[in-house]
Amino acid sequence: MSLLRLGVVIVTMGNRPRELDALIASVDKQDVAPARVVLVGSATPLTDVSHDVTKIPLEENPGCPGARNVGLQALIESGEVDAVIELDDDGLLVADDVFRKIQQLYAADPALGIVSFRIADEHGETQRRHVPRLRAADPMRRGLVTSFLGGGHALSVPMLEQVGLWAGEFRFGHEESDLAWRALDADWKILYEPDIVLQHPKTSPARHAVYYRFTARNRVWLARRRLPLPLIPVYLGVWIVLTLARIRSLTRLKAWCAGFLEGVRTPCGPRRPMKWRTVWRMARLGRPPVI
Repeated sequence: MSLLRLGVVIVTMGNRPRELDALIASVDKQDVAPARVVLVGSATPLTDVSHDVTKIPLEENPGCPGARNVGLQALIESGEVDAVIELDDDGLLVADDVFRKIQQLYAADPALGIVSFRIADEHGETQRRHVPRLRAADPMRRGLVTSFLGGGHALSVPMLEQVGLWAGEFRFGHEESDLAWRALDADWKILYEPDIVLQHPKTSPARHAVYYRFTARNRVWLARRRLPLPLIPVYLGVWIVLTLARIRSLTRLKAWCAGFLEGVRTPCGPRRPMKWRTVWRMARLGRPPVI
């Protein structure tokens, strides 16, 4: 059987030139060469990038999932790849066998849809929020999960062709959950593989100005799009309680409330709720879709 053909998508806003250069160099040193590397520039011309990659400069910034879709479409339409690796532009592949391991994982399991990398800082530490399971005391615990990390992952092209690409309208936040839930509902597997590492600086998602608004809005959209009707109030109720317990700033709470109302009042895209058997499958994997 022929080995999987891999493509790479990197999205950049042009504000991290040194990190981007190091990331592409770490892609170039892999012991399995990708069929193509696509670099998407969100509102940046990419004129300063000298690497031999496919450059797609965009005049506007469509948000991270929208920009990733541009790269995915280019690779899928080319027919050159069977799986796509997406990497944050400030990440780094510290090992040179990452792509070979991904090939082996997909070859071993045709039902594997998504491979989630371990995100670790320069000291090898993994933040709690970067472990895609509820009981996450050990970031080295490998296994099937119900979500994945946006910073570093691999996506099966047959899976994408079946379930669709990123929810571009989300722009920032919960687009991984939307894609993960669609994949699970179509019987694809999501594997957290801690031996595959993307080195990434330690950050907080709240550094983005739109974090609280988009987090609330997109969580409501996610529920409206993907959950069976009886679970929508349970899911949103849990997150209202958690948010009130966590947010200590009145300004941030106002932004979150405005986003929540926006999520209730505005169109969320087509509604395709998951099957009840998917709810049960997620519960057996340790994270029912109400938490």
